This record gives sequence, C-alpha cells and structure tokens, in this order.
Amino acid sequence: MRTRPAARAGQYTALLAYLIFLAFPFLWLLSTAFKPPRELGSLHPTWIPRHPTLANFRQAFDEQPLLHAALNSLLAALGAAVIAVLIATPMAYVMARHRTRLARAASGWVVVSQAFPFVLIIIPLFLVLKRLRLIDSLAGLTLVYVVWSLPFALWMLVGYVRAVPVELEEAAAVDGAGRLRTLISVTAPLLAPGIAATALFAFVTAWNEFFFALVLLKTPGNQTLPVVLTHFIGAEGVADLGPLAAAAFLATLPSLVVFALLQRRITGGLIAGAVKS
Repeated sequence: MRTRPAARAGQYTALLAYLIFLAFPFLWLLSTAFKPPRELGSLHPTWIPRHPTLANFRQAFDEQPLLHAALNSLLAALGAAVIAVLIATPMAYVMARHRTRLARAASGWVVVSQAFPFVLIIIPLFLVLKRLRLIDSLAGLTLVYVVWSLPFALWMLVGYVRAVPVELEEAAAVDGAGRLRTLISVTAPLLAPGIAATALFAFVTAWNEFFFALVLLKTPGNQTLPVVLTHFIGAEGVADLGPLAAAAFLATLPSLVVFALLQRRITGGLIAGAVKS
C-alpha cells in the first residue's frame, strides 16, 4: 500500500513526459508560424514570438492555392474514409462470425499486406489506374487511398465485431431478422465506436499522405495539400520557413477537428452492459 502513491506519481510523470514529447513539434510549429523573418533567423530562438505577426499566413495564401489544395485533400480523405468503412464493415462481420480457414487466411493476408512498402506497389497501381484512365484525378487517388487503408480498417473492425455479444444476434434471428437486417439494425449501431475509430484512421491517413499524391497527380489544380506544402521549398532546398510553418499549422487543424468530433464515439463503450451475465 505504501508504494501505490509513488507508483502513481511515476505513472503521471511518464504520461506528462509523453504528452510533452507529442506536443513539442506542434507547439514549435505554432510558434514558428507567428514569428517575423528576423526572429526566424535568430541564433537564440524563443518559444514565444517577441513580435508576433500574421504576415506568414498572408504570404502562404498569396504564394500557393492552399484552400483549393485543402479542398482536394478533404474530398479524397472523406471519400476514402466513407468507402473504406462501407466495404470493411460487412467484410469484418463475415470474418468475425465465420471463422473458417479462408477467413483465417484472409486475416493473415491483411496483417502481411501492411508490411508492403509504398515503392513496391506504386508501379502496379500506376499501370492499373492508367488502364482505367484515372491517372491525375482525385477519383483515382481516392481509390488508391481506399485500397491502402482497407486492410488495416478491416483488421480493426474484426476485433470490434468479435466484442459484440453473439446473443444479441441470436435474439434478432429468433425474431425473424435475416443476416443483413441483423447487421444493419443490431450489430452496426453497437459498432459505432469501432466505425468512428476506423473512419478517423482512414481520414487521417489519406489527409497526411504524400507519396501517392506526388506520383499520381501532375496537374496543379488536382494536387493535395501535402504536395502543395513542398512548393515552399526552393529549387536549392532552402525552405521559406515562416510561410511553410503557417501552412503546415493550418494543414494539421482538420485532423484535430475530426478527432475532436469523433473522440466521444471512439472512447464510448456503447456495448457495455448490453447483455446481462
């Protein structure tokens, strides 16, 4: 009993150190975004800008089409999240409820597919999209994002489906509900936390993705926000640090907003107490 306060203090200290470690890049980015050029080149940088300015934000919007690029990223990310969830939910249900050899093989393939690097699959993807005439289009990029996020989304949802008590589905079957009706009316509402977490994962992955967008999109009007951010780096590799920090700070906000909106669904235990023991 005497060691409990010390252990709890150690846990809180470790948690605080981890939070500081996670927050440091974001806070430094925020500080840099509001610093004037003279402070950015100072040999003694400070956390809080001495003379905060919005000039970096104005310059970022004047130099690059950030709003249009953000809209492209939003369309691709939302499309990928919605389609991935719609496909993964029934697939996860089948894999969780029918534990056959084929389902186990599919689960193993899902895990193994996450080890494939981007470079290994970009050429086959490029050839397939070229045949489908989807190169340099947001539709083609969204399709790639769905394919890339679907295995992990499926793996996540299988675990959530297995946590749903089978007794609820058996009760629905007794009342005359079929498999599809049971999935839509009984299982899917209880999967809300898992669906929210999966959608958040797919959205953030697509929103932050750079490599596929760089290779598949050539027209400036189709480029996503991560690709446009590289335009703040000159031909000689010198970055326009102030506008780049301002644009990068704005690029992180949608992910934070989506997480804030879905965090209750993610952390809520909607199936707790659904079946009495």
